[in-house]
Amino acid sequence: MRLSTLYPSACAALLAGLLATAPQAWAQTAQQGAAAAAAAAATPSTAATPASPYVMPATQVWDMPSDSGEVYRIFVSAPEKGEPPKGGYPVLYVLDGNAYFGSFAQARWVQDYLPVGKAIIVGVGYPGDKAWDVRRMADYTAQLREPLSPEVRPFAQYKSGARAPFLDFLTGKLRREIAQRYPVNLERQSLFGHSFGGLFALYALYERPQAFEAIVAASPSMEWNGQSILDEERVFRDKVQAGKLGATSRLMVVVGDRDADGDPESARMLAERLEALSGWGLRVRLQRYPNEVHASVPAQAANDTMRFAFTLR
Repeated sequence: MRLSTLYPSACAALLAGLLATAPQAWAQTAQQGAAAAAAAAATPSTAATPASPYVMPATQVWDMPSDSGEVYRIFVSAPEKGEPPKGGYPVLYVLDGNAYFGSFAQARWVQDYLPVGKAIIVGVGYPGDKAWDVRRMADYTAQLREPLSPEVRPFAQYKSGARAPFLDFLTGKLRREIAQRYPVNLERQSLFGHSFGGLFALYALYERPQAFEAIVAASPSMEWNGQSILDEERVFRDKVQAGKLGATSRLMVVVGDRDADGDPESARMLAERLEALSGWGLRVRLQRYPNEVHASVPAQAANDTMRFAFTLR
């Protein structure tokens, strides 16, 4: 028998009570649900987002061929706001751009509000993701006097002797491309090179002393190719002392005191010999880092290089 039959009045009262309170309960439940949803939306998610490659701010990159058909990867860090200095931005070309552009670009970017940051960094590298490409040996060196023995690995299997067309690319097609894209000062172009790149930087000074306003040769590999760069240095010194070259670049020689490959003593002697040319306009500075080895010199040298290159003296 049903309860409604036994207790009709009680069941009717219960039903009436439920009907009277149901809308209020439903409204309260809806309000609680909305509040919970709003709180969840306001609480930061603890779930990590998918990883993606890091893109350094205020940078651009593109590939371009030289007149001889060699393709280079060009990395640029440039100010994104504000007016360029009178005459345009000074430019620093950094060799081995795949390896070293990041250090220089980061240093410039975080100092963007300072005079040293009002400049353009151009990293010159190669397509691909390797820090160093084997093509650097050809681009940064002279033709070998004698073939390397097979024991001199890995260099014996690499090409050499393309420094002249590479210098043409740096001072010609690439320089024009940068000037088309950015407001630059063509009278304030500087060069940084490390190891073989430092050797090339010395070659650029000796071969075209007016091509760059400032040159930084870091841990230059002067022992390479039977120290043939020393013969080029002697020819350069003779021309300077004979008054045949006119104004020349400023030079900073950089080396780490624990740099077994860069040879601190040879770097010191180089700076001393070239400093003797100050009476003919060449200004030379030696920068030594007591605790740095060959591979760690460039990162340490980034700020000193920028100050040297971008500060008129």
